[in-house]
Amino acid sequence: MDPELQARRTAEGRAITYWATVAPERLAIASPYGDRSFAELDARADQLVRGLRGRGITAGDGVALVARNRPEFVEVWAACRRAGLRLTPINWHLTVDEMSYIVSDCEARALVVDSGVAPAVELGEHHADALLVLTIGDAPTMGEPYAGVVGTAATGSIDDATPGSLMLYTSGTTGRPKGVRKQPHPPIVDNLAGYDAESVHLCTGPLYHAAPLNISLISPLSNGAPVVLMDTWTAPETLRLIEHHRVTHTHVVRTMFHRMLALDDETRDAYDLSSLRLVVHGAAPCPVPVKQAMIAWLGPVLVEYYASTEGAGTLVDATTWLRKPGTVGRPYPDDQIIVGDEDAQPVPAGEIGTVWVKSLPGEEFEYFHDPEKTERNQRGAWYTLGDLGYVDEDGYLFLAGRSAELIISGGVNIYPAEIDAVLLEHPAVRDVATIGIPNDEWGEEVLAVVELAAATEPSSATTATLIEHCRERLARFKCPRAIEFVEQLPRQDNGKVYRQVLRDRFAARP
Repeated sequence: MDPELQARRTAEGRAITYWATVAPERLAIASPYGDRSFAELDARADQLVRGLRGRGITAGDGVALVARNRPEFVEVWAACRRAGLRLTPINWHLTVDEMSYIVSDCEARALVVDSGVAPAVELGEHHADALLVLTIGDAPTMGEPYAGVVGTAATGSIDDATPGSLMLYTSGTTGRPKGVRKQPHPPIVDNLAGYDAESVHLCTGPLYHAAPLNISLISPLSNGAPVVLMDTWTAPETLRLIEHHRVTHTHVVRTMFHRMLALDDETRDAYDLSSLRLVVHGAAPCPVPVKQAMIAWLGPVLVEYYASTEGAGTLVDATTWLRKPGTVGRPYPDDQIIVGDEDAQPVPAGEIGTVWVKSLPGEEFEYFHDPEKTERNQRGAWYTLGDLGYVDEDGYLFLAGRSAELIISGGVNIYPAEIDAVLLEHPAVRDVATIGIPNDEWGEEVLAVVELAAATEPSSATTATLIEHCRERLARFKCPRAIEFVEQLPRQDNGKVYRQVLRDRFAARP
């Protein structure tokens, strides 16, 4: 791309406008709730800006959004991006009380809700007297109908675009979620994924999460690639959409890999997936056997990352990963990650320590309304999510779990991720989460909570087999003293296990 054009697009923050100019009829969004060309998306975003301004919403204000994966979600993002607004998308699977806390905490002055989501309707009713509420969909309506606000606004491009920002909330596995606040700045329109005129991206996850929003929406749209939005994820529908739209790029999480691999051969073979060029995955480390099976099926198109709402960290391609199975990659850029002590001072290669990530220029952040957490988790330009890991002699990062998940038994540190990886090698195990539970003598003991493969029944013999499997591969003190079988582990929809839920459930285990 011409450097001058790239600079202009970046400075103006109007990449959608650029594509609406050079390829107005090109598909931008395809979804079960309707499609948008680049011209339609750009025009409606400008109309929404005018509609919000006409109702007193100005640059610097916060906007909360509770909606499914639909074109209006994208329009709200595009409008906030160019109107200097701070957008907070909210997980619509939360309870009304949990969502209401975020609406209040993010200091929203406007709330956009999806009438097809029952908790969102109740949320809109709760805040209708205090905020500007816009309702997507036909009924019921709180405040004003979104379609009317957009449809009655003047058309034509706004001439005073101001960079807005995203303030996403952390998942809140412990305590209340916190907003990750970054300063508004023009979007960086890079093209690391290699989008071209033939590219199509399939968005498999909910847009209220950081990874789908950034990787599966902002990046492809900014580079002129159409985005196919899934509303409800299933493995067969994923394969169908890849074939139907000739999808070249997508983003997935480990749970999706498990379910895709569980499909029978007839279903897998029924679809042509040869268009795939890049399958990005992250959020939670992928078990080695699962990833090996996915590479064997799809080819070396997988790229893994380690990142968070707070920022990016590492990348590794499939070919490299096969040489170093289990790694989440090398820092990107090169000096982006260190493994260190509590003061972010590096420890030697191979030694487990805290994973520290450097904020890129312009990506510095604070936890909104929580200066104590900001100070506790940052050391200058470095911040930590509480993850533990080590780097090998070549600088590749391997994760060992989170400090909050660390099991301390008899004064010895035990890392759950290491035990999970061993159990996942056994064909009877579909998924697993290892936790520490109280033990009067040792402080904590190791308990593995296991989802079994379909052909395996829970029994004392299965327990004995899995414990012996661990003892053949791990030091005795690391091995589970017991195993509990569950039908399904409690996971967030980004693939991360709610380990605290399991600890609470099994804390009183006899």
